[in-house]
Amino acid sequence: VESIQSAGGRAFAVQAELGWPTAADELYRNLAPQLTTLHGKVELDILVNNAGVMDTAPLGRISNQDFKDVYAVNAKAPVFITQRLLPHIPDGGRILNISSPLTRIAQPNQLVHAMSKGALEQLTLHLAQLLGPRGITVNSVRPGFTDNGGPVFKNPETVKVLEALNAFGRVGRPADVADVVTFLASEEARWVTGSILDATGGTLLG
Repeated sequence: VESIQSAGGRAFAVQAELGWPTAADELYRNLAPQLTTLHGKVELDILVNNAGVMDTAPLGRISNQDFKDVYAVNAKAPVFITQRLLPHIPDGGRILNISSPLTRIAQPNQLVHAMSKGALEQLTLHLAQLLGPRGITVNSVRPGFTDNGGPVFKNPETVKVLEALNAFGRVGRPADVADVVTFLASEEARWVTGSILDATGGTLLG
């Protein structure tokens, strides 16, 4: 919010616990009055379903709660957030779902995460068909290993391993993914829908 405001934009933050059944309603209750204050109406041109959680349990240790928790955020929340906000997305709007390269790369210790992101990609496909008559595009983006400032990217040995998996020989930067999302949210992407755009920098191509 501070960085947007310092650049001359207007922004506000809202919060909801996406694992809870009431998450979509809670998000809307926090969002609607702020949009009304800023714009005089509750209208949302672009929705990006970006929240996600990881799991690292191998098959033998996956619990029912692990499965439930990951799916609640990665697959269930985008469905009900989209359902709740769709009446406020105008014709020609944009919906973007942030997926994962694990839908095309096998990583058995992140099985549930991969499954949940596969479900998210199916949501993309079916919403694109449903909302096409309204000119609303729905697409997915698969980011790769992207330096988000987390501790793993402060370990030079780990970074070196990740770089070796990439066609460009480096890990991604936030702007590498953000620019792809920006394109899909723009007017220039009006003829792109139902797509899954790989923004991994060619991770594990062969």
